[in-house]
Amino acid sequence: MKNLKLCSEVPLNFELQSKEEVLVLSAFDIERNRLFFASSANLLYTTKLPSSQNERSWSKISLSVEAEPIDLEPGDFITSMDYLMEKEALIVGTSSGLLLLHTVDDNATEVVGRVEGGVKCISPSPDGDLLTVITGFGQILVMTHDWDLLYEMSLEDLPEDVDVREPKFSSRSSFESPISWRGDGKYFATLSEVHNSSPLHKKLKVWERDTGALLAASESKSFMGLLLEWMPSGAKIAAVYDRKAENNCPSIVFFERNGLERSSFSINEPVDATIEILKWNCSSDLLATVVRRESYDSVKIWFFSNNHWYLKQEIRYSSQDGVRFMWNPTKPLQLICWTLGGQITVYNFFWITAVMENSTALVIDDSKILVTPLSLSLMPPPMYLFNLKFPSAVRDMAFCSKNSRNHLAAFLSDGCLCIVELPALDTWEELEGKELSIEASYSETGLGSFVHLIWLDSHVLLGVSHFGFSHSNYFSQSSSNKEELHGYYLLEIELVCSEDHAPSLGTYSSWHTKISNQISLEGLVIGIAPNPVKRSSAFVQFDGGKIFEYISKLGIKGGSLAHDDPSFSASCLWMSVVPVCDNGQLKPLPFGLDDIGRLHVSGRILCNNCSSFSFYSNLADQVITHLILATKQDLLFIVDTSDIFHDKLEVKYGNFIHAGNKRREEENRNSINIWERGAKIVGVLHGDEAAVILQTTRGNLECMYPRKLVLVSIVNALIQGRFRDALLMVRRQRIDFNIIVDHCGWQAFLQSAAEFVRQVNNLSYITEFVCSIKNGNITETLYKNIVSLPSLKEAKDVQPTDLRGYDFNNKVSSVLLAIRKALEEQVPESPARELCILTTLARSDPPALEEALERIKIIRELELSSSDDPRRISYPSAEDALKHLLWLSDSEAVYEAALGLYDLNLAAIVALNSQRDPKEFLPFLQELEHKPILLMQYNIDLKLHRYENALKHIIAAGDAYYADCLSLLKKNPQLFPLGLQLITDPVKRRQVLEAWGDHLSDTKCFDDAATTYLCCSSLEKALKAYRAGGNSSGVLTVAGLLKLGKEEIMQLAHELCEELQALGKPGEAAKIALEYCGDVNTGTSLLVSAREWEEALRVAFLHRRDDLISEVRNASLECANLLIGEYEEGLEKVGKYLARYLAVRQGRLILAAKLQSEESSINDLDDDTASEASSNFSGMSAYTTGTSKGSAASISSSKASKARGTRRQRNRGKIRAGSPGEEIALVEHLNSMSLTSGGKRELKSLLVSLVMLGKEETARKLQRFGENFQLSQLAAVKLAEDTMSSDSIDEHAHTLEHYIQKVRSELQHSETFPWQLKVLLSS
Repeated sequence: MKNLKLCSEVPLNFELQSKEEVLVLSAFDIERNRLFFASSANLLYTTKLPSSQNERSWSKISLSVEAEPIDLEPGDFITSMDYLMEKEALIVGTSSGLLLLHTVDDNATEVVGRVEGGVKCISPSPDGDLLTVITGFGQILVMTHDWDLLYEMSLEDLPEDVDVREPKFSSRSSFESPISWRGDGKYFATLSEVHNSSPLHKKLKVWERDTGALLAASESKSFMGLLLEWMPSGAKIAAVYDRKAENNCPSIVFFERNGLERSSFSINEPVDATIEILKWNCSSDLLATVVRRESYDSVKIWFFSNNHWYLKQEIRYSSQDGVRFMWNPTKPLQLICWTLGGQITVYNFFWITAVMENSTALVIDDSKILVTPLSLSLMPPPMYLFNLKFPSAVRDMAFCSKNSRNHLAAFLSDGCLCIVELPALDTWEELEGKELSIEASYSETGLGSFVHLIWLDSHVLLGVSHFGFSHSNYFSQSSSNKEELHGYYLLEIELVCSEDHAPSLGTYSSWHTKISNQISLEGLVIGIAPNPVKRSSAFVQFDGGKIFEYISKLGIKGGSLAHDDPSFSASCLWMSVVPVCDNGQLKPLPFGLDDIGRLHVSGRILCNNCSSFSFYSNLADQVITHLILATKQDLLFIVDTSDIFHDKLEVKYGNFIHAGNKRREEENRNSINIWERGAKIVGVLHGDEAAVILQTTRGNLECMYPRKLVLVSIVNALIQGRFRDALLMVRRQRIDFNIIVDHCGWQAFLQSAAEFVRQVNNLSYITEFVCSIKNGNITETLYKNIVSLPSLKEAKDVQPTDLRGYDFNNKVSSVLLAIRKALEEQVPESPARELCILTTLARSDPPALEEALERIKIIRELELSSSDDPRRISYPSAEDALKHLLWLSDSEAVYEAALGLYDLNLAAIVALNSQRDPKEFLPFLQELEHKPILLMQYNIDLKLHRYENALKHIIAAGDAYYADCLSLLKKNPQLFPLGLQLITDPVKRRQVLEAWGDHLSDTKCFDDAATTYLCCSSLEKALKAYRAGGNSSGVLTVAGLLKLGKEEIMQLAHELCEELQALGKPGEAAKIALEYCGDVNTGTSLLVSAREWEEALRVAFLHRRDDLISEVRNASLECANLLIGEYEEGLEKVGKYLARYLAVRQGRLILAAKLQSEESSINDLDDDTASEASSNFSGMSAYTTGTSKGSAASISSSKASKARGTRRQRNRGKIRAGSPGEEIALVEHLNSMSLTSGGKRELKSLLVSLVMLGKEETARKLQRFGENFQLSQLAAVKLAEDTMSSDSIDEHAHTLEHYIQKVRSELQHSETFPWQLKVLLSS
């Protein structure tokens, strides 16, 4: 669905040498952009086409033309001409058979050959290696570019007795070439007459290039002239059938390479019309013809899509012009037309989408506009809803849709302007299949030939038109314009309808046009677009991208947009101006796409690889909210307009390029892969539809619903309070239902639940919604990066008083409770409503199955009652309700819930409906039925693991079941606190406490067990518990409570002393030995073992024992020497580990840099290669932190994995050189070498003791070594941390000595060395 629009029309003119002279042949030089013409006077004209920079002037350009005569014999004339790039010269054939090579630059002509019968046609192969010549005798000559003849064959199938030398030239032959090469140069085709038959009957023949063998020939058909054109892509060969004998107009027919006819189409012209020229453009998508009629000639351009040929352009010339044309061999959308008198016109076209802003497709096809409202039905082309029939072919059109009124203006090939006012869109279905005839509007003055046309208002048009050029002379023949205008003008045209009409009906005639303002233009206008924000205003883009604003009847002025420069940095053929909202202010924003794929917006480039773009609006205020663009890599992006204003494009969309393996997840969120290469955006369905319409290169329409646009439309509907529309979109697009609840916070939805139920008014939809609600916020998880939701503070400011009775920590239960209340209030009682309410109970979190069963129980009681209660009609049967509940929930859970109600009959019904085997549940229920109520409840609670209720029921059953109560407490120790609250009998309480103490003792909670035993006066067990827990003070205290004798306590103290020594607590053992056993020797020895040096000295001096003092002195000196040795060894280890760490770190940085450089080169490869390479690197690197995904890892057995895990756990403290974890292990080991708090305390005690014993030098030496070790360890750790976070290592700065000085200065006045004695720092 696209139309071919004229971008610019550049007239060129040069004077011929004489008035009788006409141009007959042309050729094109691709390299130097030159045109060559041969005239009837045997003159060669050479001119250079102006570049795009020189096309900026709209006035006629007088070309610099070089005319060079070709010296021929009298009566000889030029019959064929082409340009040879390899020779940089023209090859010219004459009627006498001369082959001339004319070098234009040197003005030299060389005779390279002569053929008998004259030259009828010359056609070089596409690669330039071969030259094909058809002679006047009907012979095909194929020669090399060095003029060596390769082979010769006859064009026609002649009998052997026919003399081929009979002259064929009775007059000047036609100028169309009867030879056409396939694009790859492997074959060429000819059209030749059939011997002894009508001159119209010809055969199409296909020849091989290498041997000249006839590959295929068509049947004899009535062809028109010698028109033959092989599509450059090689798919089809075009020719023309003459159907005058059938009283039909000519038709264009297509053949395959094998000579078989594939398809054809009629040109829809009168019977006397003829086709003289037939040419494909270089991209093989457009076919142009010259159609001669009695009154005028026309250049028609056809386009093929979806098995239909559309006439996209018709340019009319007067018959005297004798128009001819050629396509630019390098620019597929540039058409060069020339007349016999030397008037050259260059037409530049471009494709535009046929889908308008309101999603209506208006496809131009000859004199029809095919109308398809895509918002009503997505009809695939060439189908359409209805069509508008105009008096002649449509060249351009403009569409306007405002306030439900649709206006269409069409400029026709005969120069007329037609105006159509269509009825409202919702009535178009009545027009299905109809053809509406449109009359041309009346104008007193000529309107010229329009290049651009838009609507300023519902009755005002703005257009760019030209007067006095080439084919515009055809329009002036019937014009009564008294003022002769020449050049290009910007015209403002007022429209008036002379007849009254109903607004609901369309108006197709009686329109009058009047030019209300005209401005002469000097520069080339690229495009015009209406201003969507200001009425009767438009933006005019000139060549180069400069944009000016046009205001109705005031003219053009530049830069009217406040604080913005709307101009583009280059000419943009595709231009749109859309209304956007920036910080609450409505402003027009111009977008433009240039011919190299750069998308411009307001003076900057948005995307460098755009292929097509469109816009999306929510239809509430027509403000554009999203830009939809497709890239040349077939990716579709949905861009928020707010991101354009706030420069978030690179962060969120990655410059709209394929990111490779990196950021694959983000890419999938922000872009959509277009499944067919080359598909373009043709339109967007706005509002709730939220669809993007793509057209493939085959012509098919595809409609896709981007998740981002769908979510935006849903949120817009929710903000507007349209809950039913939002729910329908959620169901249709398979969006998570939680978006309805989470879009502005589920607390806010609770207040809207009643309105939600009222609007939806469909219990099936509500049930589906209820079943989908789950905890969590979907806008922060699944849809977090897809759509930016609005900040609705007023919706979220929910007061707690407004939502009394709701659990603010449970979204599911609260929302379903609100829905349940709304159902009870808004929906009348019915079986469906009851089932929906049961659904809300079953889907609560946790499921409210007991409440649901209570409702079913009420229904069952109504059924069992004999009275005719009218409420029974409003409820489903109990069986249906129960089956519904079982379908929604786990049958086992429902059965247990029924048991939990202590209703055995209901439990039996549930069990039967859940298809349980009666042998499984019936004996159990019968057994419960025969028990007392409390015991029945107790057994049910035990089965359901409701132990608190079971305890309450068994205690309430009486003292006879006390043993069962105690057994329940022992099996469930968490019930002991509740049991103590419920049991009041002192004897039973002591038994419960003792049982609790036994449980605590069994679980090794000895201190708690001892206190529990003390509460029930079980002192012996308390003593054992304290002793088992190693609590010596508790043991001796309880021994006092037991009033043990002195000898028993002494014996107990000795045993405790030995036990504490065995447990590694020599300090506590020394305290007992000194206080209870009176053993000073043992106590002092234990204090020395505990390294409590000061206390050991105090005890020795207390008892005045010189031997003990000497023992403490010797032990302290020995310990000091031992620590000095350890510190020396520690210093050496710190240096060694740090040196190894620095070496490993340096190697890792070098390897990481190498991998990064290789990975950057991998990103330039295709996806599969990059994925494979990155996977290999992740498996090979010893320093990657990710999980290896190689094949070896995938096939390893679970047993081997467990063995490796066990081995890794066992070797966790080891450092293996070259292992991936060596670097981290070295740092951890350096950290572990620091002094512990206990070690610091013992060191300080040892230093004080040495000073007390007069060993000051030893103490000073010990303190110095300890300080050096601690400084080195701290410096090494800091150095490792600094290099860990750095990408480089400085050999001079990152040294241990430098960091020791640094740490020493930083910690000079800190409390890092609390164990030091200041007196020892003095020297």
